[in-house]
Amino acid sequence: MFDTMTITKAFASVCGAMLVLLLGGWAAESLYNIEQHGDDHVSGYAILVEEHGEEEVVEEVIEVAFADVYASADAAAGERLWRQCGACHQLNPGANGVGPYLHGVVGRPKGAAVGFNYSATLSGMGGEWSPENLAGFLENPRGYAPGTSMSYNGMRDVGDRANLIAYLATFQ
Repeated sequence: MFDTMTITKAFASVCGAMLVLLLGGWAAESLYNIEQHGDDHVSGYAILVEEHGEEEVVEEVIEVAFADVYASADAAAGERLWRQCGACHQLNPGANGVGPYLHGVVGRPKGAAVGFNYSATLSGMGGEWSPENLAGFLENPRGYAPGTSMSYNGMRDVGDRANLIAYLATFQ
């Protein structure tokens, strides 16, 4: 079954495959090696980077008062942002969803939406939902009212918060 010619062909095939793999590895190594090839030859490109020395570059953060941002808020831009809130809240008076209805929320006392079972934190807070209070709550609900059942992570951009509150203020 296995004669000398078959064994010789199989051995020659294995040797040929090894030779191809070794030559391919050598070619790839010489093409893609990024190490230095002697004193005067370096593979790759030099990119000059401006050095700043030991001093650290720090950007100044300018905080703008929310009242100033709210004064120039765009309710139409807030309508687009409302889509996120609309998953849990309603704008119809008395129509609670997962969250309380938000019709007339700007200026309404905290924890006062009729028929909604608030968490102990919000129901015991007191005060009203002024634009500034709403902005603080929307920025970080769990930080503003620890223990709240609202699972929203917050809206970081002050302009977006102002636009959303301006939109909600149109429903009074």
